[in-house]
Amino acid sequence: MAQDTERQAAAAPAVPAAPARALLPLILPALVTGAGSSLLFLVVSGAAERLQGALWGDLPDALGIGRYSVVWVLVVLTATGVLVGLVVWKAPGHAGPDPATLGLAAAPTAPVVLPGLLLATMLMLAGGPSLGPENPIITVNVALAFWLGRRLLPRLPGALWPALAEAATIGALFGTAVAAALVISEALAERPMKGALWDNLFAPLAAGAAGAMTTALVARPTFDLGLPPFGRPHWGDVLAALVISSAGALLGLAAVYAFPYVHRVFGRLGHPMIALPAGGLVLGLLGTLGGHLTLFKGLAEVTELARHPEDRTAGQFAALAVVKLAALLVAASCGFRGGRIFPSVFIGAALGLAAHALVPAVPPALGVAAAVLGILLAITRQGWVSLFTAAVLVSSPTVLSLLCLASLPAWLLVTGRPQMQLRADGTAVR
Repeated sequence: MAQDTERQAAAAPAVPAAPARALLPLILPALVTGAGSSLLFLVVSGAAERLQGALWGDLPDALGIGRYSVVWVLVVLTATGVLVGLVVWKAPGHAGPDPATLGLAAAPTAPVVLPGLLLATMLMLAGGPSLGPENPIITVNVALAFWLGRRLLPRLPGALWPALAEAATIGALFGTAVAAALVISEALAERPMKGALWDNLFAPLAAGAAGAMTTALVARPTFDLGLPPFGRPHWGDVLAALVISSAGALLGLAAVYAFPYVHRVFGRLGHPMIALPAGGLVLGLLGTLGGHLTLFKGLAEVTELARHPEDRTAGQFAALAVVKLAALLVAASCGFRGGRIFPSVFIGAALGLAAHALVPAVPPALGVAAAVLGILLAITRQGWVSLFTAAVLVSSPTVLSLLCLASLPAWLLVTGRPQMQLRADGTAVR
């Protein structure tokens, strides 16, 4: 039997590789798409940061109000809900489909939708809801790349442009093409693939590299939290990684299972000018409860959180994780345009630091990486992105092997269960 299997494997035809002349014409479109996608991301992020500085710095200072006082947090978050609700109600295309139905992959959208989606995204990023820019920016870049690519280079396959734009945006968001290659390879594994793997990755990898390099040259981003370095692992570290990643997965699953119900509550309000202001008010209440660290997408806040891991108790870190998780759940359910990766990183970091505060023998870098891994596996169901993000936060090659082990029980907990993404009828995607 074994010999028959070996003969069949030997007789199976090898996957034909594409000739270089088939791949060379893809380089320039990929590089242009990568640079353009990154520049759009940087423009949107820069505009949102300037507006955030005005809303949370210049304006309250001019009024003599505390920047993160209870009154100001409630006013700004509710007003953000009103403004985004107005955009969703009146803008052509209503700022795109319900964000609860979207993942990282995006279908090409009509260009008329994009101005409203960009405006809603900038208002959300500046106003404080707990969502990141990844989903709407991917949607915009995919739509622009598809629309322009089909007109300027009609001979290239239409399916190429969404792949280039997704890879470019992910590369720009994370500042490295490795994340883009991992996401694209995971997507390719879910559908029939023509040709060799690296032939299929060639153009998206070029787009991801161009997007990452453009971001790195212009903005110089970093995900390293500056935690104490993780040294030589011990047997106790293996147990800690397994337990913390599983705890992160279970915490993330709690939000996943609550997601359809919370979305249904806001859906019953029936109109974006009711649902979004109501969501903004709830987010304002959560912001007053958790403090300013639980506002916004969470990338700058998680750096501040990790700067002094000894300054808070385990209970305080755990409370921050729970409040941020509730804020993510509300923001993703009531209609704010945004993604769920960056807030999930904050939640995981707070949970990991809580584990370190509870058991000081757990290195903070290991606790943070393992908890972020578990949370992201539950929220995104993207294995490679979860591993990559958890690893780059602590910049330690040693921790990567532990994370690979820690991903196993976490994945067993989340696989086959609902995802934090809904169908059009409101039921969870599996």
